[in-house]
Amino acid sequence: MNGNVLIVDDEPNAIKVLSAILSGEGYNVYKSFNVEKAVKIISNESMDAVITDLRMPDRDGLQFFEYLKENNPDIPVIFLTAYGTVESAVQTITRGAYYYFIKPPDYIKLKGILSRAVEEHRSKREAAGLFKDDSLVLDGDLKIIGKDREMQKIFETISAVRNTKSSVLITGETGTGKELIAKALHYSSSRSTKPFIAVNCAAIPRELIESELFGFEKGAFTSAISKRVGRFEEASGGTIFLDEIGEIELGLQAKLLRVLQEKEIERLGNNRKVKVDFRLVSSTNRDLEKEVDAGAFRKDLYYRINVVQLKIPPLRERREDVPLLVAEFVDELCRREGKCISVREDVMGLFTAYGWPGNIRQLKNVVERAIVLARGSEITPDELPEELLHGPPEPSAPAPGASVQTLKELEVNAIRSALEECNGNKSKAAKLLGISRKTFYKRLREI
Repeated sequence: MNGNVLIVDDEPNAIKVLSAILSGEGYNVYKSFNVEKAVKIISNESMDAVITDLRMPDRDGLQFFEYLKENNPDIPVIFLTAYGTVESAVQTITRGAYYYFIKPPDYIKLKGILSRAVEEHRSKREAAGLFKDDSLVLDGDLKIIGKDREMQKIFETISAVRNTKSSVLITGETGTGKELIAKALHYSSSRSTKPFIAVNCAAIPRELIESELFGFEKGAFTSAISKRVGRFEEASGGTIFLDEIGEIELGLQAKLLRVLQEKEIERLGNNRKVKVDFRLVSSTNRDLEKEVDAGAFRKDLYYRINVVQLKIPPLRERREDVPLLVAEFVDELCRREGKCISVREDVMGLFTAYGWPGNIRQLKNVVERAIVLARGSEITPDELPEELLHGPPEPSAPAPGASVQTLKELEVNAIRSALEECNGNKSKAAKLLGISRKTFYKRLREI
């Protein structure tokens, strides 16, 4: 069925003709010859649109419209009347009516207007169903907590762009939940029944990522013993999520740009073009504008992937969400562990006051540790790591005679400091140290 439509008209022939036309279009049609019965139908059935006459014996269409505005303001109302005037048309439209037709209407146009009204109503109703109790809930398995105003704005943007084909760039620090936001975009969209393909660009070696994305034919290179479909083809009809897109090298960025422009790929070892239909969602913990200025990221690709940007705030900037997140994690983990544990008020204060450099990922890890270690029915400070109780440890004073470090120690400390400064981003750490990624990985293996 295309939707439920209520026709209200005191002329039986008018209802008969319109009902037959709309039923033929796949609508489930409800009929009423007066406003009183129409109100009863609306009270008992869910309607996607109402088509009503303007003048009727008991209560007229305007009075019915006012009732709907007060009780069912989301239902689009289309007026259909034989007594149309410019004044009445202006009056209904300015008060929020969806459209106004003079009898007999252009039925082809009416069908088009009705189809658009029903689609818009359904989209708004679905979007409204996403938001529950300061969180975004999709299917029970995917829930994003966010009472903070910035998170609420993100929810609103997800609702607005979820069914578009535009590319979305999600930015934020490591551990803020960028992949969860990407899943929310996909599973709340019209593509939700199609694949969601996530690719961690930072975890795939540079020499393999091209074949991973585009696929390859048998014999394309030495180890290609069979054909492999790439991630873009796997995502066709759905969404491809390129996590940490800033890690892709410049040479591959040019190929990626072409794929986004043409929506077609070439498998390695084959020049035949394959059409792909996907929605691109990307993420990064880098400042890509600075990367563009530094020549490390293509400007044209940046504009292509950054049509809509969702900036996820770090947890330290949304402290009011910490108790909500803790409660959610405690509930989830207690069910998993078969325990019933609460959080003491002083412990919740420690959770809220801490800066959480690892963001939500770190918070969940700490809660899990506390649940596993808890011996009683409450989480106490005894189950918390040292940094939550006293903050990060101060560096200890060097022992006598140990003030001079070896070159190896200096190198190890430099690498660790660079990784900490760059939130674990190895490519960025290598740049900070002024060495190549190859040299950096070699030194890292030697630690």
